[in-house]
Amino acid sequence: MPEPFFLIVLVVIMALAFDYINGFHDTANAIATVVSTRVLAPRTAIILAAVLNFAGALVAHNVAKTIAGGLINKEIVTQSLILSALIGAIIWNLITWKFGMPSSSSHALIGGLCGAAVVKGGLAALQLDGLKEKVLIPLVMSPVIGLTIGFLLMTAIYIFAKKSNPNKAMMFFKPMQVFSSSLMAFSHGSNDAQKAMGIITLALVAGGFLPKTDTIIIPTWVMLSCAVAMALGTAAGGWRIIKTMGHKIFRMEPPQGFAAETSASLVILMASKLGIPVSTTHVISSSIFGVGLAKNKNAVRWSVARDMIFAWVLTIPASAITAMIVSYILTILGF
Repeated sequence: MPEPFFLIVLVVIMALAFDYINGFHDTANAIATVVSTRVLAPRTAIILAAVLNFAGALVAHNVAKTIAGGLINKEIVTQSLILSALIGAIIWNLITWKFGMPSSSSHALIGGLCGAAVVKGGLAALQLDGLKEKVLIPLVMSPVIGLTIGFLLMTAIYIFAKKSNPNKAMMFFKPMQVFSSSLMAFSHGSNDAQKAMGIITLALVAGGFLPKTDTIIIPTWVMLSCAVAMALGTAAGGWRIIKTMGHKIFRMEPPQGFAAETSASLVILMASKLGIPVSTTHVISSSIFGVGLAKNKNAVRWSVARDMIFAWVLTIPASAITAMIVSYILTILGF
């Protein structure tokens, strides 16, 4: 029996709401370091990030295709399933934002999608190979790679800058950090905005508005609307998490900020190219830790790392359970 049309409209609205929340939840990913080093004023940094988030959202579609067709069985997808996943992810995002925890919006959405799918079709509804290759392995590897590149790049900067005039070095790295912050915002858009695109496309396929084929096609209006929602959310700012990312982990100067952002951007752009929905939060956080480690292991507040890792580990199961509860409630209500 066809589902009510208003349900797919509601799914699109909720997906864009998730994208907006993702934008202000993850603003810190792009601008925390450039704000904390005082290279850019907060409002200027946010506007720059919003514009480049929008641009990044329009250039890549591989992550959207993974979300739309690589994680759960498309045959069991309904609008109520997708709605449950979105509500579960949004609730978890708002909880972590409230407490200033830089958790992963990406993994919240994936957790919500998996939880709702299990309620609908059991464990058989999950594409376990896709989850392993596109989610679980990158969940572990992307922070490790980000930390390693951050450590190596910062170590190289220390070696080459050892004989440089400190004032000249600082003048060099200030504009370089504007560049690296811009690259980080662009890479964030190229990966994170794709998740909402994938969810909306999945809903359109389930509703019969797009054909069920092996080749996922992302409609232009979906790309544009998600890019706009992400940019608007970024422009709203996420000050609680900016404080955690920019000040509580490690006190940075422009060279450290440049190294952290550049390292994270390289990892995220490669993941976007491969269609892997990584957590931009995990990657930039681990890059900051790697940069701090290059200076001195005692320069990093490891208690913050412990709290972050706890939030990271909790995100997928917490959002999955939340989506399950929402799914049961929607079933009771007749959806």
